Amino acid sequence: MTTPDSLTLIAYAPALVGNDGRTLDVIHGMEKALPGLRLAWHIPESGPLIALPHRDAWLAEMTRDGKFPLLCNGDESYPVTISGRGRSGRLSPGRQARLEVHAEIPLDAPAIEAAAAVLEAVAEGSHAYWGHVSPYGYGSEVAQQFRRSPHGPERSPRGLPMLNLPEKLPTPATPWFLGWLNYWSAATAKTIGFPDPARDAELLTRARRTASNGWVVQLTAEPLAYDNPAHLDALKRTYDRFPEIGGRAAP
Repeated sequence: MTTPDSLTLIAYAPALVGNDGRTLDVIHGMEKALPGLRLAWHIPESGPLIALPHRDAWLAEMTRDGKFPLLCNGDESYPVTISGRGRSGRLSPGRQARLEVHAEIPLDAPAIEAAAAVLEAVAEGSHAYWGHVSPYGYGSEVAQQFRRSPHGPERSPRGLPMLNLPEKLPTPATPWFLGWLNYWSAATAKTIGFPDPARDAELLTRARRTASNGWVVQLTAEPLAYDNPAHLDALKRTYDRFPEIGGRAAP
């Protein structure tokens, strides 16, 4: 459930395979990153929540079929959810099937403070190429940046650069767009040329390296707001710095 009071996390990772232990790594990492969190309820397509007293064994069994079912913390007053969605290679960068891990956390001070750690845990646990955390509403903004015609505008209504659609990108390691918090794996960091100590001094003050030599990079001090001129300027500067994002760099 996405609401104006939530943060959305998405990590883009290799597709699940049989007996894939990454789902458990993701869940355990997220619980460790957000104090007090226990993702031990399943949200079925219909009906009430299902408690999972043996969650890890249940999830391991579900993963055998390549599934990553929707889990939550069972607290309707403070909902946290996570699930995985398989995507075919037909509309994916490099024609490679992928796993998208989707999570929602409340937009409050404790969650904002933990958001970078949550993104790192989910992205590292899923072996993601890249990922992001962004506040509600980011999707409609990014949708206006996707280039759907070679004769379309060069800028979005906000003045942001147009981006190629995901299926037009050369590899899964190429990020589609920028979020508030950005996870770039070692492969993605190499693809976009991050970090350059001389050019990325400001970004490095809000970045941290992960155990797998990836990076978590925070774009703005507060969650990204597109109607904030300072935040919009930060987005424009960062897009200008990394033309590889969205496949805008000349081949």
